[in-house]
Amino acid sequence: MTTTISAVILAGGQGKRMGGVDKGLQLWRNQPLFKQVYQKLLPQIDNISISANRHQDIYAQSGLSVFADPFKDFQGPLAGIYSALGQAKTDLVLFVPCDCPFLPNNLLEKLLESLLSHKAKIAYAYDGERAHPTFCLISTSLKDELADYLATGQRKMLCFMQQNQAIAVDFCEQKECFRNFNTIDDLRE
Repeated sequence: MTTTISAVILAGGQGKRMGGVDKGLQLWRNQPLFKQVYQKLLPQIDNISISANRHQDIYAQSGLSVFADPFKDFQGPLAGIYSALGQAKTDLVLFVPCDCPFLPNNLLEKLLESLLSHKAKIAYAYDGERAHPTFCLISTSLKDELADYLATGQRKMLCFMQQNQAIAVDFCEQKECFRNFNTIDDLRE
């Protein structure tokens, strides 16, 4: 039986550390960050959409499907993940943040291999020092568990993941792939 997978670029944040701008639309190397993430992701999977709470019309110009969180006031990445799990027509959804254009070329491959071999429902990236929970592969069967978790007011990704026996996948040899852009100065460097 074939496991079906889709992917979502998480671009629904407030961009507080970037002065409130929409991070995914900020230019780096003459292209919006989300497009660079998309191009890096495309060789791994072709069913890709965007979770965005602002400027959806601009994101939609890319030709990708765009959707918003079901909650008000920017509830964090888990809100976008919840929305994606609810509308996905696949068994699993791969998530990546919009501000990390260096993501590993084998991200999906390694997360999927670990998830399947451990018979887990969540696998996320770990660089040997830090967890990177926004780089994750999640079973759509966890939608109800995530709804219950969000209903308690909790928003911590790792806490939810650990409650659901998530697997941390070792990417220590690719630590630089998780470099992200948090400020305008980061984009200029």
